Amino acid sequence: MFCMCLTLLVILPLMIIGFLIFSAFVVIPLAFIFASWYMRIKERKLQRRQRDGANVAFFHPYCNSGGGGERVLWVAIKAILTRYPDSSIYIYTVETAEPKTILDKVQNQFNVKVDPEKINFVRLSMQKLIEAKSYSYFTLLMQSLGSMVLGMEAFMKLNPDIFIDTTGFAFTYPIFRYLAQCPVACYVHYPTITSAMMRRVKHRITSYNNSSLVARNPLFTWLKLIYYKIFGWLYGVVGRCADVVMVNGSWTEEHISEVWHLQYSTHRVYPPCEVTELKKLRSLVKESDPIRILSVAQFRPEKDHPLMLQAMYELRNLLVKNEMLWNKIKLVLVGSCRNQEDEERVQNLKDLAKHLALEDNVQFVVNAPYARLLQLYQTSTMAIHAMWNEHFGISE
Repeated sequence: MFCMCLTLLVILPLMIIGFLIFSAFVVIPLAFIFASWYMRIKERKLQRRQRDGANVAFFHPYCNSGGGGERVLWVAIKAILTRYPDSSIYIYTVETAEPKTILDKVQNQFNVKVDPEKINFVRLSMQKLIEAKSYSYFTLLMQSLGSMVLGMEAFMKLNPDIFIDTTGFAFTYPIFRYLAQCPVACYVHYPTITSAMMRRVKHRITSYNNSSLVARNPLFTWLKLIYYKIFGWLYGVVGRCADVVMVNGSWTEEHISEVWHLQYSTHRVYPPCEVTELKKLRSLVKESDPIRILSVAQFRPEKDHPLMLQAMYELRNLLVKNEMLWNKIKLVLVGSCRNQEDEERVQNLKDLAKHLALEDNVQFVVNAPYARLLQLYQTSTMAIHAMWNEHFGISE
């Protein structure tokens, strides 16, 4: 006992002295270096902003996808350039298409025209890190961590004055708030995780994000609930790094406020729905025309296109004695594909339609231009949308 006390009396002062030396020669110099580096960055950014105008960077990897989220992106860019014409717009993207090709598609598909001289694309190379197909397990967590790596690549290529995320990659916010030292804003279409998702897992309901293997097993269900709760906590931590939060409706606002606790920084901003041309449309449906049932939605898992095909299959069974009427019915699935994964999903849907003997009654229209979409609106009899908990369906 005496030896132990003597040892402590000798070691403790040495540890304290060692800590003080380490602090004096390592920690304090590093703190000064970081502080001076931080001040230099802020000074250089201020000088450049005063000289050239603000650099506003949008984090939107799939800016050429052609969905509702992309409409929000391009309308937001147009609004900023209209209000602040001296600003320069940068888009962090994994798209490889030429700028002119992307901007032409924006004009044709969304009827939105922006000044190409003001648009700059920052090409990112680590696309696979944010793709769901890259991860068989813990997909939400791994995609979010992958987005941090992609965010670091974005930060290294351009340190912006203002960072705006329009895709929901919340795990990039700490990078731009603390490393880039710039204001962070975000437009949230759909929370990455919600209490409703947790309830579906808890009640063991099979869905696109809860496989039947997990739903059937009580142990797997319990483990997934723990995983979701941990991820939900992390999602709240990174979400609170945003200075301004915009949501697309009351449903998203409620769920984001529940997880992020930023009620006073959260603003409801409804998506820009193009209705000018739609209000001019008149139905061109004639009695002799096919009965077209129109669906407008990106080809993504949550849009639940297979459910529409199953509904068509049930409809055929109900009309088994009225073959003439059945032959007039056609389901038209209109949507855009972001990548090869979406294209494979379309092919799987075509295979399912063939398996259900529906190939003559189902039509796929992929990446349709705006004019074609207007034509389909005029020649369709009714519409269908199958997504569960649709946050804001622009097509509706």
